Amino acid sequence: MQRFLDPRVLAGISSLDLLAKTVVDGFVAGLHRSPDFGFSQEFAEYRAYSPGDDLRHVDWNLFARTERCYLKRYRGETSSQVTVLLDASNSMQYTSGPPSKMDYARFMAASLFYLAIRNQRDAAGLIVFDDEVRDYIRPSTRQGQLMRLLAGLERAEPRARTDFSKPLRHFQALLHRRGIVIVISDFYEEPDTIVRIIEPLRFHGNDVVLFHILDPQEIRPELKGPAILVDLETDREMEVIPEFTKTTYRTKMQTHIEQLRSRTRAAGMDYHLLVTDQPLDTALREYLSLRHAGN
Repeated sequence: MQRFLDPRVLAGISSLDLLAKTVVDGFVAGLHRSPDFGFSQEFAEYRAYSPGDDLRHVDWNLFARTERCYLKRYRGETSSQVTVLLDASNSMQYTSGPPSKMDYARFMAASLFYLAIRNQRDAAGLIVFDDEVRDYIRPSTRQGQLMRLLAGLERAEPRARTDFSKPLRHFQALLHRRGIVIVISDFYEEPDTIVRIIEPLRFHGNDVVLFHILDPQEIRPELKGPAILVDLETDREMEVIPEFTKTTYRTKMQTHIEQLRSRTRAAGMDYHLLVTDQPLDTALREYLSLRHAGN
């Protein structure tokens, strides 16, 4: 099932709806085959069928015996709220090969939305930001919400610089119930600044997870000769040699990652590094784990 989660394969799918369905169906099928599967589909009780309920959850064996229509209910079926904060700053357009960080973030967010709405019946919402809030779709379970969210992801294009403070202020002003907050970014900011800005979300009882998106070449760049590196957000240039990227640069990048990981976790938030050549299942597993923990 890993081929359904491979970002290189997914880059060839033009429709985010089809892509998300492909990812989630492959992921769920893999969970069913996994020995540690169980928490998201643990049977709890029956309830009577109501018009409009999904017929896939009808216990047809029970119907055959009793001629009465009942649905199986599962633990964790209580509706939750998930909000994705998506960084659409210029640095997210970087790629050393498909997909770009922005596309990988879109793939991941689309899959999370599909899993939340279609499989878990949760309310889901989206904030797209750079140095301003560019788009806001209020969390909802109403008809057509998934399509609204996918359209919001399609509109998200990298521009400007990152400023975490504005989307967080926007989010807190609109927050009316606790839930899961997912921040997707390449986090090119000082770890202490990131934690200081995002940590207040925990005070409202939210579960907060940071998905740190990086291209493989940003972690372990490989240069065959001298090159000029350009900051996509500031246009600043820096001339480097291969020896620099193999020593000083890699040390600085690993230090940044480790500091961000340790500081966010010390603040009670979850952190995951996701590289754009890796499958998408880490994000989906984390969402289900947080949802299960909150019920």
